[in-house]
Amino acid sequence: MTSALQVAGLLSLSLFGVVQCQNASSNVNDSSSILDLPSYMHYINATKNDRSPVTLNIELNNKSARNATAPDLYGLMHEDISHSGDGGIYAELLANRAFQGSNYNSTVIPGFNGSLIGISENPVEATAPVLTAWASIGDDVRMTLDRLHPVSKALPTAMEIDFPLDASGEVGFQNFGWWGMDVSPQEYQVSFYVLGNYPRNQANLTTFHVSLRNNLTGEVYATSTISDVAVPYIDFLKLSTTLHPNMTAPNSNNTFVVSFDGEQVKGQTYYFGMFSLMPETFMDTPNGLRKDIAEAFYDMKPSFLRFPGGNNLEGLSPQQRWKWWETLGPLVDRPGRVGDWGYYNTQGLGLMEYLQWTEDMGIERMLAVYAGFSLDVYGQSGASYPEDQMHVILQEALDELEFCMGNTSTYWGARRAALGHADPFPIKYVEIGNEDWFSSTYSYRWPYLYNGLKEAYPDIQYISSAYDENEYYNISIPAGEVWDTHHYEEPSYFVRNFDFYDNWQERTNNSGVEVSLGEYSAIQIDTPSGIVNFSFPADLHIFYPRLVSALAEGVYLLGMERNPNVCKLASFAPSLQDLNWYNWTPDMIAFDADPSHTVLSASYWQQWLFAHYRGHETLPITNVEGDFNPLFWVATIDNEKNAVYLKVINTLNASVPLTVNMPQKYQSVNGTILTGADLNSYNYIYNQTEVIPKPINFTNGPVGYSPSSNGTFQWDVPRYSLNVLEFGL
Repeated sequence: MTSALQVAGLLSLSLFGVVQCQNASSNVNDSSSILDLPSYMHYINATKNDRSPVTLNIELNNKSARNATAPDLYGLMHEDISHSGDGGIYAELLANRAFQGSNYNSTVIPGFNGSLIGISENPVEATAPVLTAWASIGDDVRMTLDRLHPVSKALPTAMEIDFPLDASGEVGFQNFGWWGMDVSPQEYQVSFYVLGNYPRNQANLTTFHVSLRNNLTGEVYATSTISDVAVPYIDFLKLSTTLHPNMTAPNSNNTFVVSFDGEQVKGQTYYFGMFSLMPETFMDTPNGLRKDIAEAFYDMKPSFLRFPGGNNLEGLSPQQRWKWWETLGPLVDRPGRVGDWGYYNTQGLGLMEYLQWTEDMGIERMLAVYAGFSLDVYGQSGASYPEDQMHVILQEALDELEFCMGNTSTYWGARRAALGHADPFPIKYVEIGNEDWFSSTYSYRWPYLYNGLKEAYPDIQYISSAYDENEYYNISIPAGEVWDTHHYEEPSYFVRNFDFYDNWQERTNNSGVEVSLGEYSAIQIDTPSGIVNFSFPADLHIFYPRLVSALAEGVYLLGMERNPNVCKLASFAPSLQDLNWYNWTPDMIAFDADPSHTVLSASYWQQWLFAHYRGHETLPITNVEGDFNPLFWVATIDNEKNAVYLKVINTLNASVPLTVNMPQKYQSVNGTILTGADLNSYNYIYNQTEVIPKPINFTNGPVGYSPSSNGTFQWDVPRYSLNVLEFGL
C-alpha cells in the first residue's frame, strides 16, 4: 500500500465503544480543492469521440504468431488494512479477544518532525490493551485488565471479573464482536481460558453458561452449559463448547455472552483470556476464513495470493515488523503486534493460515519477505537495517522459506509438520520487501537478499519492489525476475497508458525482466492537475469502485494481456474494507458483520470477468478499419474449449459498430457485458447489482448484431461497456 501519511483520519467511538476509523472530508473552502475540482472531463478527453466503425481480422491459422498468455495474470493481494484481516476474512467473531493491544492514529503534528501517534484508544500508553468490545452483565460486576495472571508468555494481559458479595440473578460479561456478529443456523466453536482466585473461590465448582443473543431484545439464539467446573488457580484451564442456533438473527446486532448464577459466584474472582468464537469457515479449515468473503475471492478464479503485505509487512519499527515465526502455533502462544494501519493485529491470520488459504483455493503463493526497512517515519527517513547487519534479515527469509518448503528433516520443515502439514507448500514467487522506492537503502538491501535467496532457492522467481521510482538510484533487476509496480491513479491515466507495456523491455533496457502490477485502482476522480491526493478528501476519492473504475482499469489490463511476455501478474488493492473502520478507499470488496451486506464492486466484477475468460494463447489481430480508442480489444484462444475470447471495452458515451472476421465459420457466439446507467454507477449495500456481468442475448438480436455463416460477426458495442465475446469454433 502506498506509504502516504497514516490516512486513517478521524477517530470516533462506536455504539459498542470500539474505535472507528473514518476518512476525513476535505475542507471545501480550501483553495486547492477549488482549483483541483474533480470531474469526468479528463476521462472523457482521454476517450476519442469517434464512432467510426472498427473492423478486426483475427488470425487463427498462423499458430507461430501466437504468444502464450500469462497463466497467473489475475490474482489477489492481502494485508491487514481496514480490518480486512482481524474482523474481516479471518473468521474470528470476537473483537479484542485476547486483550493484546488497541487502536491508534498516526499523523503529522505541527512543530514536530515526521509522523507521530497523535490519538490513541489507550491515552496513557498508545497501542496498549483495553477492554474495548467487552461489557459486564449484572449490578456492580467489576471488569478490569489484569497483568498479574498472564494466560501465557505471549499474552500477558487477562480480564479480571470480580463478582460482588451480594450478587444474584444472571451475572457475567459479553462481547459485541467486530461491530456486531452474524448469527445463523450453523455450528459455532467456542473456547476460552479461565483461572480462579483461590482465597476468594476456595475451589468451588462453577457452572458457565455460553450463549448468542440479540443485543437489543436479549433474545437467546443458542446456548450451551459447561457444568460443575473445578476452576484451577495455578494454571489456566481451557474450556470449549459449541453453539447451534436454529434460526437466523434479523440483523448483526448480536452479542456473545458468558454468564453465571449470581448466587453461585458471589464474592468470587475469575481471570479470563484468549477467547474464540469461530463460525463454520471456508473449506471447513480450522482457524480459517470467513465463508462469504473467501467464496467471493474463490469465485474470481484467482491464480495467486500476495501476502502478508504491503506496509503491514514492514512494521512501524523494525521491532514491530511482521515476524512470521511469531504467527505460528496455538493462538494462545501468538503475541500479536502493532499493525501499520492504526490497530493491533492478533496474528490469528498467520503464515500457516495464509499458506492454507492458498492450498484451499488451489492458487500460487507470492510470499513477501521482510527486507530490512520499516516505516518509523514515512518516506526515506524510515528505519533500515545497516548493510553489515543484513545477514540477520537474510536468515529470517531463508528460515521462512524452509518452513514453507523444507522437508521434515530440516528444523523448520519439522516445525511445519508438527503443525499438521508434513507436505511442503511450494513457493513460486518471493517479493523482497514492499514499495522500497520510499527507502534510500534498497540499492544495497535488494542485491544482498536477492543473491542470498537465489543461491539457496534458484527455482523461485524473485520480485523487486522498486526499479526507477526513486530519483537517486535505479535497481538493476536480473533477467527472468520481476518488477512490482503500483498504480493508484485517476481513470484517465489508465486509458492514456493502454500501450505502456508495448515494447517495455526494449524501451527501458530491461531484457527478460517481467512486470507485476502488484497494486492498482482508480483511486480518485480526474482532476486538472492529475495528482493523486493521498489525504483522501471525500470530494475527490472514490468510495465504492464505479463503472468508470472498471472501464479504466479494464483498459489498462487489456494492455497487459496484449503483452504476456512482459506482464505476468496483477492484483487490485486493497482487496477488502470493513465499512465500520477503514483506512483506504476504494476497495474491491466492502463488508460488515452481516454477510448480506458484502458488496462486490464494479472493479471486482471487471477482474472476475477477465479472469473467467483466459485463453491459452493470444491471437494476432489486424484492425483493417478503425483504431484503438474508444474501442480497446484483445483476443485469446482457449485450446481446451476450442473457443476464441474477444475482450472489447467501449469507453465512449455512444455505441461503436464492430465487425469481426475470422478465417473459418464459428459454431456459436455468446457474450457477457459489464455496464451501468452512467460512469458514476456503483454497487453498494442496498443495491448490490447495479454493475454486474450480464449475458448478452444474441439470439434475440441486440442492437447492431448480424449473424453470419462465414466467420464474420457484426455488432454495435454498447456505450460505456466492458464485454467478453466467446466464439465456439
